[in-house]
Amino acid sequence: MTPLKIDYVEFTTPDMPRTKDFLARAFGWDFNDYGPEYQELRDAGIDGGIAAGPTTAPLVILKAHDLEAAEADVTAAGGVITRPIYAFPGGRRFHFREPGGSEMAVWAGD
Repeated sequence: MTPLKIDYVEFTTPDMPRTKDFLARAFGWDFNDYGPEYQELRDAGIDGGIAAGPTTAPLVILKAHDLEAAEADVTAAGGVITRPIYAFPGGRRFHFREPGGSEMAVWAGD
């Protein structure tokens, strides 16, 4: 097992324009615009993003060098895969629920 560290935090909003405007005006954050469904945070103190969708708890995302090994470690430790490995621009990731019920994710770059 290789220790993984928190690398990214992602949260959702049902109203991207209003959320983006609020975060810019209240905190001075800027964004990388990936279209109406996703905005990457810039100058927020931690890497992160905002996904369009119903409001949920923030998603903590860990970074791995070997995604398949991380997935095996998660399942061996009792985690339940909720979204199998999938590709996105810049890498691949999977989501899981830890035994206490929190949803998390692990990603690896291309």
